[in-house]
Amino acid sequence: MRSLKRVNLSGLATFVALFLLWEASARSMPLIQVYFPPISQIILSLFKLILSRELEAHLLASLGRFLSGYLLAAAIAVTCGIVLGYFRLAYNLFEASIEFLRPMPSVAIIPVAILFLGIGDSMMVAVTVYACAWPILLNTIDGVRNIERTLIDTGRTFGLGRWKILKQIALPAASPYIVTGLRISLPIALILVTTSEMVVGGGGLGFFILDEERSLKTGNMYAGIVLVTILGYILNRLFLLLETRVMVWHRGMTARGII
Repeated sequence: MRSLKRVNLSGLATFVALFLLWEASARSMPLIQVYFPPISQIILSLFKLILSRELEAHLLASLGRFLSGYLLAAAIAVTCGIVLGYFRLAYNLFEASIEFLRPMPSVAIIPVAILFLGIGDSMMVAVTVYACAWPILLNTIDGVRNIERTLIDTGRTFGLGRWKILKQIALPAASPYIVTGLRISLPIALILVTTSEMVVGGGGLGFFILDEERSLKTGNMYAGIVLVTILGYILNRLFLLLETRVMVWHRGMTARGII
C-alpha cells in the first residue's frame, strides 16, 4: 500500500497523455513521421533491436565506460574534497584553480582529451571523470567545511586528534553532502559517455544513435534514445535505493538531534 501511495498519479497521467498526443499527432500527419515516428513504432523498433541483440554490445560498452568514469571520479573527488575541506591551507592553494576550471563546459575538454589520449575508451573515461568530479568535489568541500564547530570542539575535548576527528566526526557529518554530489554526477556521467561516443565513435549507445540518424532510420534512432533514458532512470532508482539503505543511520541520528 505504501508503494502505491508514493506513485504520483497526476504526473504519470501527464506523461501518458504526452505520449498519446505524440502518437496521435504522428498518425494524423504522415509527412512528419520521418522526423517524429509514432511512439508505437519506436517501441516496436526497440523490441526488435533487443530481440536481435543488436544493442547488446553497444549497451555493455556504454555501461562499462560509465561505471569506470563515475567510480573513478567518485574516488578522486571525495578524497580531494575531504582534504581541501578539512585543511584550510590546501583549499587556499587550489581555490583559484578550482574557480577557473569548474565553469568550463565539460564537452570542451573532449578535443584536448583526444589530443593526449586518442579516440579509445581511455579518452571517454577521462572526459567522464573530469565532468563528474566537480559536483562531487564541491559538495564534499562544502560538507566538510560546514560541520558545526561544536562537534569538532567536543571531539577535541575527548582527546581526539586531527585525523580521528576527520574520520569519526567530519566524514560522517559531511556524508549527506557527498551523497548529493554523487547523485548529481550520475546523469552527468551518462551524458558525457553518450556525447563522447557520438564524437569519436567506436561503439556505444551514443555512436548507435548518431549512426542510425545518419542512415535515416529514425525509428531505431529514437529507440536508442529511449534506451539511454531507461538506463538513466534505472541507475537513478538504484542509487536512491542504495542511498536509503546506506544513509539510514544518518536519518536516525538527525531525528534524535545528534547531527
